[in-house]
Amino acid sequence: MLTPKERLRMIIEGQQADRPACICPGGMMNMVTSELMERVKVYMPKAHKDARMMADLAKAVYEEGCFENYGVPFCMTVEAEEMGAKVDMGTCVYEPHVTGYVINSVSEYRRLYPVDVTKGRAKVVLDALRILKEETKDVPIVGNLTGPISTASSVMEPVIFYKELRKKNREAHDYMEFITEQLIAFGRAQIEAGADVIAISDPSGTGEILGPKYFKEFAVTYINRLLDALQDEKMGTIVHICGQMSPVYKEVDEVRSSVLSFDSVVPMKEAREHLKDRVLMGNVSTYALEFGDPDRVKLLTRSCVKSGSDIISPACGLGMKSPLRNVQSILTGLTNAE
Repeated sequence: MLTPKERLRMIIEGQQADRPACICPGGMMNMVTSELMERVKVYMPKAHKDARMMADLAKAVYEEGCFENYGVPFCMTVEAEEMGAKVDMGTCVYEPHVTGYVINSVSEYRRLYPVDVTKGRAKVVLDALRILKEETKDVPIVGNLTGPISTASSVMEPVIFYKELRKKNREAHDYMEFITEQLIAFGRAQIEAGADVIAISDPSGTGEILGPKYFKEFAVTYINRLLDALQDEKMGTIVHICGQMSPVYKEVDEVRSSVLSFDSVVPMKEAREHLKDRVLMGNVSTYALEFGDPDRVKLLTRSCVKSGSDIISPACGLGMKSPLRNVQSILTGLTNAE
């Protein structure tokens, strides 16, 4: 039988494995629930700032039969906080979120702090990766980055940011260059610390919000710049983009990641038809995981497989109130179908 790490590697490399992999990367796609924290007596928000606790929660996801990977961190606010944004660290039910922006315009980006991977929560993430690397062999470790558009719209007011992509186009590109350089530094440090895969989630960079023209000019351009700079990644890269794909399938296919991931509004069968040669990941409904039952989750899991998903995962992470039995049903739905 393949180990989880061998299975994921084969799938990312385009080989035929015994069955689809089952992962939840972390970052935007947080995989930790309140019930899981109760089970192992390790709790957020403290775990966001403690590398040992962060690693223990990531390990619990695998050990409790939820997913076949480890992944850190458990939120999308690390990069924004390191650049100067104010962040509420959340609770054991609600994830961290930005409460204070740093700049008011793309032209003010020089006021942002460069990400320093030797301190703050960036260091916590890297230390957690080192712990996971030291204590595991057969489980893939996923490091996470907030995508360029989502990071850029986390340190300033998003509505202003989107308007200035057009109104201050040249300055917007300068700003995006700076943001992407910070993500490259953090991503390279995660690989060095032990991440086997880097997952990039860019929920604010959708085709619906940006439109096809700006989606290609900004989202695809800077995601690819980030991906190209992480070419020495060990197993591969995952890019998750939210929203409908129908207006931008052509542009999405230009994203140079190993894996493309979509949320539940994208029919996996439709994605497979448009992206025939790509490794696809997704997309069991987050709503069903929180409010459905195990049988419903298993049905959705098998539907994803039948529709062409190579890697099964929740559509956009988990609601932290999701029952553990529902989360575990994704993996049991796969293994019982073998």
